Amino acid sequence: IASVHTDPMELIRRDDLAAIAIITPPGAHHRLSIAALDAGKHVLCEKPFAIDAKQAEEMRAAADKSGRTAMIAHEFRHTPQRAYIRQLLADGYIGKFQLCTMELFLDRYVSPEPRPLSWNAYKSEGGGLLGALGSHYIDALRFWFGEIASVSGWLAAFRPDVVDAATGKIVKAETDDTFSFTVTFKSAVTPARGARIAVMGDRGTLIADQPGPNPPENGIVVASRDGAPLQELKTPAQYTPFTDARDHRLMAFRLLVRDFTKGIEQGTSPPPNFTDGLRCQQVLDAVKESSASGLTVNL
Repeated sequence: IASVHTDPMELIRRDDLAAIAIITPPGAHHRLSIAALDAGKHVLCEKPFAIDAKQAEEMRAAADKSGRTAMIAHEFRHTPQRAYIRQLLADGYIGKFQLCTMELFLDRYVSPEPRPLSWNAYKSEGGGLLGALGSHYIDALRFWFGEIASVSGWLAAFRPDVVDAATGKIVKAETDDTFSFTVTFKSAVTPARGARIAVMGDRGTLIADQPGPNPPENGIVVASRDGAPLQELKTPAQYTPFTDARDHRLMAFRLLVRDFTKGIEQGTSPPPNFTDGLRCQQVLDAVKESSASGLTVNL
């Protein structure tokens, strides 16, 4: 690490830096992204994108005004499993899309012991499981099927107790540890830890299993078409251009950074960009609104 700054604005004002990665808690994304763009920097912003859609709108407007490359770190678009599913859908493998289900199960909230207190416990900082992981699943849905027309959702906190390491006191988290939502698309279309995604059409089905909350580097796609038995599909090598033994998430992130670099060179903001961040934030807000009102929210 060549240098360390305690004031992020000092870093943003440096003339020798062309790009800034913002990996703070979401509560600071709006302020720092806009400051970096106004300073002429290219920006790669972590997810969840913002606290709400109003902030997200302002961030996208700042990106558009700046003319700089501005992207959001939804790197799991680049995992072989999700990229291959996108190709299969585009090729018409399942016929006309009818239904997609996503189920995610975590073991991090089942312990009777309180979790450590962190920014994730505070709404003002953008905490909660919906933003942390739900944002990635919303991005996958948009990546595969396009824009979302309406949302019905539900949020809960089954284990809200967190412990403050400084005082030893137990306090209540303000944010969710459980979420559920159902979406419709404008195109008119306590188990073990892991996730399953199933996409169904009038001719076939695609199933992608995950051992954890994030898609693995070597994830497979199981499929059935025209009534045939389920079988594993061989993922084309183009979706795994290299591997990274340090962490299974790094290949996808490095591919995202590759696109970010190309965007800087070409004067563009490749997807997932700040428009994608805004669209995802609008769905996150709609889930919260639906959970509070008990009504379906149209987008």
